[in-house]
Amino acid sequence: MSQTILITGASSGIGRATASHFAERGWNVVATMRNPEDGAGLVADNVWVTRLDVLDEASIRAAVEGAEARFGSIDALLNNAGYGAYGALEATPMEVIRRQFDVNVLGLVVTTKAVLPVMRAAKRGVIVNISSVGGRMSYPFGALYHGSKWAVEGLSEALHFELIPLGIRVKVVEPGGVATDFAGRSFVFTNDPALAEYQPMVQAITAAMQSGSSASGQQSPQEVAEVIWEAVHDETTQIRFVSGEGAKELLAKRYSFEQDEAFVGGMRKRFGLE
Repeated sequence: MSQTILITGASSGIGRATASHFAERGWNVVATMRNPEDGAGLVADNVWVTRLDVLDEASIRAAVEGAEARFGSIDALLNNAGYGAYGALEATPMEVIRRQFDVNVLGLVVTTKAVLPVMRAAKRGVIVNISSVGGRMSYPFGALYHGSKWAVEGLSEALHFELIPLGIRVKVVEPGGVATDFAGRSFVFTNDPALAEYQPMVQAITAAMQSGSSASGQQSPQEVAEVIWEAVHDETTQIRFVSGEGAKELLAKRYSFEQDEAFVGGMRKRFGLE
């Protein structure tokens, strides 16, 4: 019997690439997204495209119940839906702050809670949460995005201990730069020009981000999908899977510093904040 994976945020990027990767290898795929019409091209006998908005609990329940009815089980869950909110904390409205954590953290929690009874009854399953290198290091003006991804890291590690006696494995995939439209549809930058003190830093960060926005050197969504495939099939107690050589180098460099001061100084130099 074919296994089934439920994927959130499957309309594009990593989610869509993972849906195709698993479907091509014989898995049943529940490819969920806010607007199912965005799933054109994913339809196949073993792929069900359906609506799931991580901010809408009723849509989550409907997708989980539909997946069970259609395929009989949910063997893997990929919590992929998310976006990045950047900008000075002082300039960011509370509705933006709440939405960042609602989508990246609470949406993941609610979806996981909806799938856990299915896996618990089967006494098996794997949950893969998409984090980022930004879940273990941070960039200027990334308090919200990095805060949400650090939350995903801590939540996932604790769940690993909680669920492994039940036969359910928890994995975290940490991509580095990926050639997707993240900087377009999945990225929000808040700035208030009236807060003059922040503007030199805003200009420096914006220039640095634009200079590093080229897709050259970035991994493809398909490469991340391969790491997700590895994580789903890994039966060891390994929790974290770093995706991309650039990501591995970045994290190795970050944790080579014995003191935070060295990392902070390097980041300030990189972004011209000295």
